[in-house]
Amino acid sequence: MRLAEFTDYSLRVLMYCAANPQRLVTIAELAERHKVSKNHLMKVVNDLARHGLLETTRGRGGGLRLLARPEDIRIGDVVRHCETDFRLVECFDSASDGCTLTPACRLKAVFGRALAGFFNELDGVTLADISPPPALAAVAAPVSRRRAVAMPPR
Repeated sequence: MRLAEFTDYSLRVLMYCAANPQRLVTIAELAERHKVSKNHLMKVVNDLARHGLLETTRGRGGGLRLLARPEDIRIGDVVRHCETDFRLVECFDSASDGCTLTPACRLKAVFGRALAGFFNELDGVTLADISPPPALAAVAAPVSRRRAVAMPPR
């Protein structure tokens, strides 16, 4: 099983925001840091905001931040929200199951337990558990490209 890039980027955005709680994070900063297009990140951020995980502020001086404490955001919930299909095999979807082995097959139960174990593990982990501490994030924060302008003496 492989998670979609959308899920990967969603987790990266949340982790970065958790590591930078003292300030608003910008899409441009995220795009530069993670080498992802701004357009793709806009979709990710909008989805996370609609889901109530991020607060966004538009305009100059705007950005995004977490709406909940990192300790309260379970990774399993984020993955369930972002992913669209957990049918590991054809028989997980009874509407389209055409497998001739389904009536006697025990593989579906094995995959079902594996998927439940996967989410059990993810539900035991919070955003706080996987995010770098804010002190380390501050060291890695991008440097502003603006130059300091010296004020003329009075």
